[in-house]
Amino acid sequence: MALSIVNNNASLNAQQSLNRTNGSLSKSLERLSSGLKVNRGADGPAALVISEQQRAQIAGLKTAIDNTNKAVSVMQTGEGALNEVNGLLTKVRGLALDSANSGVNDANALAANQAEISNALKTIDTIAKNTKFGTKNLLDGSAAVAGQVSGANTAGLSAIKTTSSTTAGTYVVTLGVPTATGGSFLGGGADATGSLATGDTLTISGGGLTGTVGVALSVGDDLTTSIAKIQKALDDSTAQGGGKGKFTVDSSSSQLQIRSNVLGSAGISVTAGNPGGTDSVLGIIGADTAGAGVALTANVSLNGGSSVALAVSAGAGGLNNQLQFGGPSGLTFSVGVSTGSAAAGTSASTISVTDNSLTFQIGANANETAKISFDKVTSDSLAVGVSGLNSANTTDLSKIDVTTQNGAQDAIKVVDAAISQISNLRGALGAFQSNTLESNARNLGATLENTVSAESVIRDTDFASEIANFTRLQTQIQAGSTVLGNANQTTQLVAQLLRG
Repeated sequence: MALSIVNNNASLNAQQSLNRTNGSLSKSLERLSSGLKVNRGADGPAALVISEQQRAQIAGLKTAIDNTNKAVSVMQTGEGALNEVNGLLTKVRGLALDSANSGVNDANALAANQAEISNALKTIDTIAKNTKFGTKNLLDGSAAVAGQVSGANTAGLSAIKTTSSTTAGTYVVTLGVPTATGGSFLGGGADATGSLATGDTLTISGGGLTGTVGVALSVGDDLTTSIAKIQKALDDSTAQGGGKGKFTVDSSSSQLQIRSNVLGSAGISVTAGNPGGTDSVLGIIGADTAGAGVALTANVSLNGGSSVALAVSAGAGGLNNQLQFGGPSGLTFSVGVSTGSAAAGTSASTISVTDNSLTFQIGANANETAKISFDKVTSDSLAVGVSGLNSANTTDLSKIDVTTQNGAQDAIKVVDAAISQISNLRGALGAFQSNTLESNARNLGATLENTVSAESVIRDTDFASEIANFTRLQTQIQAGSTVLGNANQTTQLVAQLLRG
């Protein structure tokens, strides 16, 4: 290259190299001081995009872990209250058992037991009302999935049951007129004194019998004696398809009454040997509607879907039968049938399901939630519709009365059902806490650890590597400065040439 004093290309080259080295040194200093190798988009556009997304995920995971732990606290609050309810129910059961010991207890002792039971039930209601997490009620039904009946036939539906998986919405229930498949006989006259005027032989068929059953009645038998003879004959007629519990024999308006409780049976036919002839047969729609239950069948459809044929056997003590029907999404309900005809007829009822379950955000992304329903645990919502009770008035836990022997026996059954209901709810809450929340928290912790590690690889400064790079750049700066000084001195050679 020719010597020149106008342009010093060697100096310009040295300056450019020194500037590049100085810029790299500045970046190295920034990485060492911030601890990050990506501080702005220019440091690595793709790395910045990925790492910022991971930072958002890390923040979400931390919040999700906090949310899950708070949800665990909610479960523990509800379960602790239910544990106390369980203890109270156990105490009530002991009092009911004590009251059932009627051979020992007098009226005062039974009244004292009833007073203590009433106090315990009041405490259960208080717990259900006052158990809260913050200001959110847990056990008063406001955190449950509930079904509300409306429409023209609100009396036709009862015992609406939902689960935490029940889908909120409107369900239209249509019940076809049920058909009686049992039957009853009313007749065989007694005179004004309640005794048969003459001896009589009754031949009974139908009502589920595969053969005929004959009963000989004597002159002077009163109605009670006749009932006992017929009942025994039917109870002993196992060879003809009869047996205990299959027939009910009593009276109505001083007339003999025989009713079948056999599902699928035809009407009862009774032939009297004296005076002779066949008495009229009364079905479920006739005058015998106030009697014991008769087996029913009916068609039920939900939301206009295909009709499902259901059957129910007779229930003693009235015609208040119920047809159980299970709908979609965990919805079940009973269709009440009373006074011998369909309560609903062919009209429709509407069940409006409201989902007030507690929903927890347990994930770092949208829609990563879990929900749980807290059932209502007031005394009037526990042990509803327990079967096999002596009194129809004991409809739920709040109605138990241990001042009578039958009431005490009913109370034991009702309290057992309530204990089972509370225990099942505690089990559901415990499973949700253990299997859903606590497992989720552990999984979130592992995910957080791995996500932080991945974000660190992309964005954090590797100090061992960066210190080596910094040292190299420092050496280059020193060398470049020296070279630049030498390049600036080359123009002095021209001056020497001019001096000669």
